[in-house]
Amino acid sequence: GFFLTVSPDSILKVARHASDNNKIFGLNLSAPFISQFFKEPLMKVLPYVDIIFGNETEAATFAKEQGFETEDISEIAHRVQCLPKVNQKRQRIVVFTQGPEETVATVGDKVKRFPVLDIDQNDILCLMCSTVMSAKLICVMLCIGFLSALVQDQSLEECIRAGHYAAHVIIRRSGCTFPEKPDFR
Repeated sequence: GFFLTVSPDSILKVARHASDNNKIFGLNLSAPFISQFFKEPLMKVLPYVDIIFGNETEAATFAKEQGFETEDISEIAHRVQCLPKVNQKRQRIVVFTQGPEETVATVGDKVKRFPVLDIDQNDILCLMCSTVMSAKLICVMLCIGFLSALVQDQSLEECIRAGHYAAHVIIRRSGCTFPEKPDFR
């Protein structure tokens, strides 16, 4: 999403290429200001987006800017999924994180909620996770885990499970570090 602030024509070119060649194109809403101040380029690229990620604040801001008149994250996910899409060979997937609350995702024509892994607040070591950045960091880490499972042709449910695992690991570590050997199964 941040790329929309510097070169919307470039991202649109990549999005069209992905759609024309039936390649997956994903986008993270990145920050509320993207939906507010870069609405036009965002809405130009959205018809090409196969997977859209965001956190609850970004989803609510997008909904407000689009006149959805709801703050219900599940309803917002469904409405985003139903927005016009160029490549009809694949259905759009919408994934919205909500910090420690359930992740909301579209699965086919349904919206499902996926519980996040429990964590004791005392186990959170990442200093960024105790600030406003925690929602964004959790969403970014979910994207990383999600995409790592997606490239292995895993199901949506498994992609979200991998995303939750990645977020769960990173917030329990200081700085951007990872365990020597992951225990994801």
